[in-house]
Amino acid sequence: MTTRVCLQKKMAVAKLLSNLTIYTSIGEKIFVTMKKSPNRIVFPTMRSVSNTQIAMKNANEKEIVKQPSFDGADNKNKNTYLEMIRIFVNRDQVYRRGHVDFIYSALKSMEEFGVHRDLEVYRALIDVLPKGKFVARNMLQAEFMHYPKQQQCIIDLLQQMEDNGVMPDAQMQDQLMNIFGKRGYPLRKYWRMMYWMPKFKNIDPFCTPRDLPNDVLELAKLAITRISGVDPQVKITEYQTKDIEESIDDTWIISAQSPTQEYLVKKHDPKEPLYVEGAFKVWIRDRQVNYFQLRANAKPLPQEKYDEDDVTNIKINYLNLEPPIQKPLDELRSVHEQDDGTILALCATGTSSKDSLLSWIRHLEKNGNPALSTIPIVFTLRSSPKEVVVSEGVEESRVETPER
Repeated sequence: MTTRVCLQKKMAVAKLLSNLTIYTSIGEKIFVTMKKSPNRIVFPTMRSVSNTQIAMKNANEKEIVKQPSFDGADNKNKNTYLEMIRIFVNRDQVYRRGHVDFIYSALKSMEEFGVHRDLEVYRALIDVLPKGKFVARNMLQAEFMHYPKQQQCIIDLLQQMEDNGVMPDAQMQDQLMNIFGKRGYPLRKYWRMMYWMPKFKNIDPFCTPRDLPNDVLELAKLAITRISGVDPQVKITEYQTKDIEESIDDTWIISAQSPTQEYLVKKHDPKEPLYVEGAFKVWIRDRQVNYFQLRANAKPLPQEKYDEDDVTNIKINYLNLEPPIQKPLDELRSVHEQDDGTILALCATGTSSKDSLLSWIRHLEKNGNPALSTIPIVFTLRSSPKEVVVSEGVEESRVETPER
């Protein structure tokens, strides 16, 4: 009798599956869960399957059930994002099946919708989890991470908040306590964030605005100001290449130079060349800016030579009545004079081309650096294996290919 019942059940399942067609974008298997209604089958959302469509064939009625996808949204904004979360929550008010995979899928699409720095959206994602089901009931459950998949999912959500600089609030603490209890690992992660994030929020001495401008010119000004901020006397100047008659490019130049650097250019030896180097990269939050520098070779420090093993001229302070010998004082190096070279100016251009850099040198020559007309300048750019050598008033230029 038992064998006959099992055989009947297997035949019923085989008949049901014969009327079922599953379409996936990558050909993976999907596990099916039944609801009370026999004419409708709900498939839980899977993280590895995108745009899954399920069709059920029936002689009397045909129905297509399609899971909501963040990739297929037409208007990618905050309202659409919150509406998709609301649709998922209202579909299953009790168990919220597939909530972990839904949250992971939503986290990947946050930057596309422009909500990766919105605290309200993160609270809405946490609210997807059912309340009270994942609370640890004893010490073993608390220490061995009761419901680890759900707890790790929310820890990843909090980590993404920390990476984007979003600070949680007290309401999020209440949400985590209602979902995982006081001994949940996500709540520990929340407490660590609330301890460290306020300490590091305003610790950056060269802070930049949270929302960066879309204009490349304004972004270059922020980058050059951040790099040259070590000298409070530095001057940020905007030049136009079209002001130079021989210029080919028509773009802007953001230049930074201080009076100390102008003095270093003035006393530079005309026989030693200067170098225009770049392009170097600097990051302003998640934006990248290329900049160039005008550099001179480093000057060796004066060193006094003496034999450390010579003991013939040891002077004892309380027996030596002669006044100490006054040694000549050396001039202190400025902040621009480093061990690997002396930085004389910085710039960022709109095209980062050789012609725009040549126009920058000519602008510097006209504005407080007349000594550049007698100093040879070598252009060493990383984007090209060639070098441009400018000499004799920067009026004549020749291209040389160095041997490397």
